[in-house]
Amino acid sequence: MKNKAIYFLFSLALLTSCKDKLAPVSPDAIQPVVVTEQTVFDTDDPAIWINKQEQAKSLIIGTDKENGGGLYAYDLQGKIVHQYVDMARPNNVDIAYDFPYQNQKIDVAIVTERNANAIRIFKLPELTPIDGGGLKVFEGETTEEYNEPMGIALYEGKEGGATVFYAIVGRKNGPAEGYLWQYRYHTNAAGKVELQLARKFGAYSGKKEIEAIAVDQELGYVYYSDEGAGVRKYYADPAKGNQELAFFAQTDAKRDHEGIAIYKKEATTGYIVVSNQQDNSILIYPREGASDNPHEHQLITTIPVAAIECDGLEITAQGLDPKFPKGMLVMMSNGKVFHYYDWAMIQEKIEEAKK
Repeated sequence: MKNKAIYFLFSLALLTSCKDKLAPVSPDAIQPVVVTEQTVFDTDDPAIWINKQEQAKSLIIGTDKENGGGLYAYDLQGKIVHQYVDMARPNNVDIAYDFPYQNQKIDVAIVTERNANAIRIFKLPELTPIDGGGLKVFEGETTEEYNEPMGIALYEGKEGGATVFYAIVGRKNGPAEGYLWQYRYHTNAAGKVELQLARKFGAYSGKKEIEAIAVDQELGYVYYSDEGAGVRKYYADPAKGNQELAFFAQTDAKRDHEGIAIYKKEATTGYIVVSNQQDNSILIYPREGASDNPHEHQLITTIPVAAIECDGLEITAQGLDPKFPKGMLVMMSNGKVFHYYDWAMIQEKIEEAKK
């Protein structure tokens, strides 16, 4: 309750001083169960690391987006427990489990480091770097901003029965086609992690940038927010080609389509959740599509939240502790914080909209 009260007063002061810049938080907005401790600069994107041995010790991994910023690990009470700072503008983060590294399997957080033109790889939960200082991406690009990585999502494919680990990376600017580059990352014979470019794909409207990317691992799709234009859908497996499967949410957001994540209700059902940044709300779409078309994603409802101008979000359907019995939604918010929402409250609003 103390965190909520502090956040409410901060939000009120912020809105009072910046009325011309920020949309008001709706009086019906869902309130967070937890508000994290503040970072130094500007929170941007979260990921959720699930501790398979003890779920109550799971962590939220989030970026602090600025030169000198870094990567932070929060416990489920919102306390900072680990950090790695002095990075060159870290942007987005995603997590992979059981990555083969030097004769062991480890969990990793992979982060885009925009002003270093690289991605960084950290061993979890302690945030120990294992990348030798960074792995360059978008090499050979000479147009301004074409080599500045922003969004990232991880995917695990299969090749000859073995797991192949992929990182799908977006950037500040790029061409109308081939905006995203997909890399295979693996440990080489010398025990070092390296990248191998697998493909270039993805359409781009040219309106803003492509930052928020999400992979539906089980169904094999990748979604990304083409800011100001809509949400695009492709196959995550490079072997299935580069055809665009869907381009939806084109008229649903106030302006920018931002953070995107998947809530997996059952094996093939659930929701695609998109941050409607300037409206301080989230857009909800059916994960499974329509009954006659799996690539038709019509808006179910818009739900107001207390998070202000959310850039990035993440979701898990696993109940991690009693505060989040049906999983949690984590959202970046102005104020250098992340919000943790009880998914049960989101689900209640979805059910009301379906009546």
